[in-house]
Amino acid sequence: MDSLLYSYTKSFNGFVAKLTKEEAQKLAGMEGIVSVFPNEKKLLHKTRSWDFMGFPKSVKRTTFESEVIIKMIDTGIWPESESFNDEGFGPPPKGWKGICQESSHFTCNNKIIGAQYHHSGRKLGASEFASPRDSVGHGSHTASVAAGNIVSGASLLGLGTGTARGGVPSARIAIYKICWSDGCFAADILAAFDDAINDGVDIISLSVGGFSPLDYFKDSIAIGAFHAMRNGLLTSTSAGNSGPSPATITNFSPWSRSVAASTIDRKFVAKVKLGDGELYEGTSVNTFNLKNDMYPIIYSGDAPNTTSEFNSSENKYCHEYSLDQNLVKGKIVLCDALTDGSGPFLAGAVGAVMQGRNPNSQTMAFPLPASYLSFENGGKIRTYLNSTRSPTATILRSNESKDTLAPYIAPFSSRGPNPATHNILKPDLAAPGVNILAAWSPISPISGVEFDKRSNSYNIISGTSMACPHATAVATYIKSFHPTWSPASIRSALMTTGNTLYTDPMSAEKNPDAEFAYGAGNINPLKAPNPGLIYDIDALDYIKFLCAQGYNTKLLQYVTGDKSRCSKETDEKSLDLNYPSFALSIPLSNSISHVFNRTVTNVGSSTSTYKAIVTSPHGLSIKVNPSVLSFTSLKQKLSFALTIEGTIEKQIVSASLIWDDGTFQVRSPIVVYGDF
Repeated sequence: MDSLLYSYTKSFNGFVAKLTKEEAQKLAGMEGIVSVFPNEKKLLHKTRSWDFMGFPKSVKRTTFESEVIIKMIDTGIWPESESFNDEGFGPPPKGWKGICQESSHFTCNNKIIGAQYHHSGRKLGASEFASPRDSVGHGSHTASVAAGNIVSGASLLGLGTGTARGGVPSARIAIYKICWSDGCFAADILAAFDDAINDGVDIISLSVGGFSPLDYFKDSIAIGAFHAMRNGLLTSTSAGNSGPSPATITNFSPWSRSVAASTIDRKFVAKVKLGDGELYEGTSVNTFNLKNDMYPIIYSGDAPNTTSEFNSSENKYCHEYSLDQNLVKGKIVLCDALTDGSGPFLAGAVGAVMQGRNPNSQTMAFPLPASYLSFENGGKIRTYLNSTRSPTATILRSNESKDTLAPYIAPFSSRGPNPATHNILKPDLAAPGVNILAAWSPISPISGVEFDKRSNSYNIISGTSMACPHATAVATYIKSFHPTWSPASIRSALMTTGNTLYTDPMSAEKNPDAEFAYGAGNINPLKAPNPGLIYDIDALDYIKFLCAQGYNTKLLQYVTGDKSRCSKETDEKSLDLNYPSFALSIPLSNSISHVFNRTVTNVGSSTSTYKAIVTSPHGLSIKVNPSVLSFTSLKQKLSFALTIEGTIEKQIVSASLIWDDGTFQVRSPIVVYGDF
């Protein structure tokens, strides 16, 4: 029928159709229907990083790395980029069963072994391709972060010059394009998962997320990741870019992995020079060169566009069409907020100086010369404007500078707690996501603003979108050493070897968001393949978990496609998944008495004895029973109970458990928190 858009049959059952509200409600009440939800639009969550993490080009690798296939679900790929050249690559791995949707302007190779696009019946944008080719740049960037070739001399028009490389440059890439100029829609996301599970990929990477948290089986990403897990595939997702407010994370299903964004020790500084000779340092990926020429500078609040819908109190933020072209043209504009720069650009400004709270945490490119300053420095420039008859300024081209405080969590990175299941800590971990140089679509604007006509094959951008493929690459690296490990085992290895870090190193309280910002910590690529112990979870454990969440037997059977049953014995214990972290939600000042049960598998030394080392804050008693685990063989499993008692007075209290045998230190974060 004409209203049917998709039918998912390869790995799970479902379809997409055009329905009225009444038809959707009627369908939702029918026998055999798990859930009915709209074709929700989701957002893209948008190299020195590998060296900064101590993961050099010369790191030990296996030949199996070239057999691993990473599925990137994103905006497509630019196949001609040097990051995806297939020189030296053999034919695709034998397990590959996917296709390449070739066309007159797209072909695959032995690096990009497969490519498809999904577009659920909407009209294409003017600059878009009906092919897997990337017209946005985001997909090429994330793919090259994960598995791009080693490319020397890469830069953004001279900025960040160096060697661009992915974490696993020998791995193969399969591209599934689901994001377009109008967004990334649920129908296309599910189609990509359906194909991936059937195509023979090994790991899925998805730097996309929703506007708000959804029930597990009303969220296309959670549904797709669940079926991927049941077929042995780990799904890596981005945490989101809505931080630093709490509970802003939108990818939080326990069977996928959610990645927060941390900084690297590189930032880009763009100085503003005033007519009186004073220099003020801001941040910006500014490739423009004003040649030290001075221009008049004006405060945006003094240049309102009175013919627009903006009132005089709004134009100071420099939104599009809020500024008077007659007053702004040929001048530099001082704005009271961070924007993409399109407002000053459209008004004919020469440049823009913006001010805000966290200028050092994220560096952006703008369509005109620009710099993002602190409120303090912005205030000094405002004072200069008010005290000078003919104020002038210029904006200098960016210079690369060292961020000595790195790594820490970027303020934009979405925070926990988990909005659906309070005792599952999310995000799981963190990875570099700030000022990342990687491949780009040369037809896509560098700043992301359509008026920007600069073109380049590499770009520097920030976001949890960049953090996600870093974690994907390390998961691939682990899999190259341990091809048979389950998705949960790989996640466990990443989490228990992570490095702790701060959320705000410049503040007196350096860690206000604690594990809700970074989970188990920053990924450690060298340690991750050899964690010592792993916390494994199989599909049946997740099904029991869902039973305890309130899903009934019939619904679970529809979802899983098997004879899974919710037993009468299913209780809150099933909510206690064998996760490599511990989270407990409790009303403040209430007395706590809670037991977590876990099982660890020995993957370190065949005979080893691990001792429990617990750190706990004032007011809490945390005990482990038994406190010593003695293993006599590899793959042996031993269980323990972790008991928390006491009270908390702060909103978030952090602790940790480390299993230490003298060689391996297997660390799990513990978070006890008051209800948000």
